[in-house]
Amino acid sequence: MENFSVAISYKGSLGWVEYDEAEHKVKVTLGDDEGKVRAEKFLTTPHNIKIPHETLLDFTEETIDPNTSAEALKIVLTRLWEATDVHVDWSRPVDYVKAHRHY
Repeated sequence: MENFSVAISYKGSLGWVEYDEAEHKVKVTLGDDEGKVRAEKFLTTPHNIKIPHETLLDFTEETIDPNTSAEALKIVLTRLWEATDVHVDWSRPVDYVKAHRHY
């Protein structure tokens, strides 16, 4: 089973968020301690999020725990930047970031 991971950045530091499928655990790797703490706190806490359904007006509020699955984590990641200033770099190749942890 392959773990999900995505690149992140915070104040000039690059890193990544990884979801361990076997342990159902989120791990944040980031060179900036402040950003790491902010991201870890946000990504290990359940959140009430309005989830869309059939139409643009069809939402239900659901409690999403990012530690339950990679899909739940992905939903919570969409709220990370607004809450913590940690940016999710969806299009940045995470393998590149893991090999080169700087700009």
